[in-house]
Amino acid sequence: MTETRMKTANHKIADLLSSRKREGKKSFAVLLDPDKVNLENFPEFLSYAAAHGVDFFFVGGSLITHYAIKELITAIHDHTSIPAILFPGSNLHIDASADAILFLSLISGRNPDLLIGQQVIAAPLLKQSGIEVLPTGYMLVESGRLTTVSYISNTTPMPRNKPGIAACTALAGEMLGLKNMFLDAGSGAEFPVPAAVITAVRQAVDTPLIVGGGIDSYEKAYTALEAGADVIVVGNGIEKNPSLLPEVAASVKAFNNGLQAV
Repeated sequence: MTETRMKTANHKIADLLSSRKREGKKSFAVLLDPDKVNLENFPEFLSYAAAHGVDFFFVGGSLITHYAIKELITAIHDHTSIPAILFPGSNLHIDASADAILFLSLISGRNPDLLIGQQVIAAPLLKQSGIEVLPTGYMLVESGRLTTVSYISNTTPMPRNKPGIAACTALAGEMLGLKNMFLDAGSGAEFPVPAAVITAVRQAVDTPLIVGGGIDSYEKAYTALEAGADVIVVGNGIEKNPSLLPEVAASVKAFNNGLQAV
């Protein structure tokens, strides 16, 4: 176990997210879909991501047909010191080898199975596994097209032109005890979460704020950070354009160094 990985193990992910938020330091997470990762060249990709300062790997997705979660997490641990955090689409997507899990409650929708049903089934498994649990309010925002997560979850995304709805939803989630908020436009989104929505949620809650979906350029990443995102997540965009990873990493670095968008 490397020194960095030992540090991660000794300081919980929740504490890391909270401390970085307090310090005003932004983070970059890469979302890995097990169905789309080529395991043969995955170690090379991991080295590439680590070299560009990726802070977290989120592993999972709405629909997984090739169950390679354990293989991905093992490779992440073997080749990097970057935490591997589960991003589950259901209670079937749990693996005890992960460093943590985003324990998602889809608070933007009214599907009871994803508000609490799946969580009830997963809870005893998670307790037994010892994985660090990150209670997270998950909010879908309309993105210009039907996304996989909206279809699979059978929920209607929040209107992108109604930041007040997002703010009140996040506030309710925080009052219910959720420790993180995740605004997501969904994989393959035509438009990212609007800056006004991010800002409204940032002003409404004190939790770390994760934002993903539709971030496919330096400018869009910087806009999300400037609006109040603490962690930006990119997945599908990197699959289509590998050069997006260093582009987004540069945006996070520039923001953290107090530089203006280029």
